[in-house]
Amino acid sequence: MRAIQVSRFGGPEVLEPREVPEPKPGADEVLIDVAFADIIFVETQIRSGWGREFFKMEPPYVPGFGVGGTVRVVGAGVDPDWVGRKVIANTEQHGGYAERAVVSVRKMVAVPDGLELRDATALRSDGPTALGLMEKAAIRPGQWVLVTAAGGGMGVLLVQLAHAAGARVIGAARGKRKLELLRQLGADVVVDYSQPGWAQRVLEATDGRGADVVFDGAGGELGQAAFGVTAQGGQFSAHGAPAGGFTQIDTAEAERRHIAVRGIQQVQFPLPERQRLTEQTLALAAAGKLRPVIGQTFPLEKAGDAHAALTSRGVTGRTLLLI
Repeated sequence: MRAIQVSRFGGPEVLEPREVPEPKPGADEVLIDVAFADIIFVETQIRSGWGREFFKMEPPYVPGFGVGGTVRVVGAGVDPDWVGRKVIANTEQHGGYAERAVVSVRKMVAVPDGLELRDATALRSDGPTALGLMEKAAIRPGQWVLVTAAGGGMGVLLVQLAHAAGARVIGAARGKRKLELLRQLGADVVVDYSQPGWAQRVLEATDGRGADVVFDGAGGELGQAAFGVTAQGGQFSAHGAPAGGFTQIDTAEAERRHIAVRGIQQVQFPLPERQRLTEQTLALAAAGKLRPVIGQTFPLEKAGDAHAALTSRGVTGRTLLLI
């Protein structure tokens, strides 16, 4: 079957098309005919050699944390009624950039009627995380909510969910195209954080008080600036790292300002919880209450171009591979 392999750690050019043996499902597994692979930013970092202490992948390997497709074959112990059903699934952190993938039956969710498979795939990673963040924040109507990296796959979902909860939403992103999209999705205020003084504009919008809840999907210096405009007694979620690592918070400062800080650990949900959140996300999307934004799609053979687009920060929403 066709697949993409990381031949060695390096830039996008190390993603090379290959013919590889088709995997076989074992007990409690299924084989999926993959239609879409969902690319997430951390896959570009792993490909470069980052995070080897956390991700035990050594070249050559087939990347891909998740897929959307149709169940082709089931292994021992799996209900045969799954065959032919459209599903989204998490792989074991590799194997998604391929025509077929083996996944655990415990890590897949059926796509409900009324929802396109490509949209479900685009929600696979960010949807349950965004919904889980919203549940933890328990946002009240009228609160100010700042979302950084708001034009990304999870950011666009958080903007929609916060708006639906009755919050006043500030979307922080880069460039006019993303800011216009955020307005369409319900942001009350948009700021371009590639421009100087963006944090001051957040303060101006909130009458000097700052944001009650900050969902920081950017990290680095952008995250530091966002923490600086978090309101006294507010909440700060440091779950994103594309701008230079997760935001490093001065715990003494957070305590002084009575800010509740959550890190990436708080979105590492146990499997049953993640499955529940995934099912709820897909149900919201099927009902028209939440929509992913798919900024770009690439054929499987152009996986390197897809990675390059992601790291350029020019992509809006999710990026999918078409298998």
